[in-house]
Amino acid sequence: MNHPSYLYYDVFDSPVGPITVLADDKGVNRIDYGEYENRITFYQAWRKKHFLKGEFKQDTEHQYVKQARTEINEYFSGDRKEFSLPLNCYGTAFQRSVWRALLHTIPLGEIKSYKEVAEALLAPKSVRAVGGAVNKNPFSIVVPCHRVIGSNGKLVGYAGGLDKKQKLLEWEGNPQLMQAK
Repeated sequence: MNHPSYLYYDVFDSPVGPITVLADDKGVNRIDYGEYENRITFYQAWRKKHFLKGEFKQDTEHQYVKQARTEINEYFSGDRKEFSLPLNCYGTAFQRSVWRALLHTIPLGEIKSYKEVAEALLAPKSVRAVGGAVNKNPFSIVVPCHRVIGSNGKLVGYAGGLDKKQKLLEWEGNPQLMQAK
């Protein structure tokens, strides 16, 4: 496994709060809600698990950090419906298949239930496993886990918080929205 010497990061503001992007020279590794400084312990553990080494370095002009910031800003300005970022997916084969399904089967303005995602994977009994993979999604906003809802139509389980999920779905103009209770 090739280990990067640097994991580049930047934090920028968005309509749903600060977003931290981590990237290396091959693409984007993570897009998370919150400030880098508040997530450093998590990032250090994540880096150790996936890379063993490599320093974190803030770089607002790194190619993929900059591209992520640009594309997310375009999404919020209404000028982007799909993302073209190169994503480096670190997870199990099942998690990666779930993230791919979210990316390719739930377009802007649509929602699906965890059950529908499981069925799209031809694994209808894996609803709970799908939920676990959605919860571990390392690419907030870009891999649209906010578009996954409960079978009853309620907003459930969003790592960024249900308030962010609600705001993103409203931003996308989803007509099927129901307020979480």
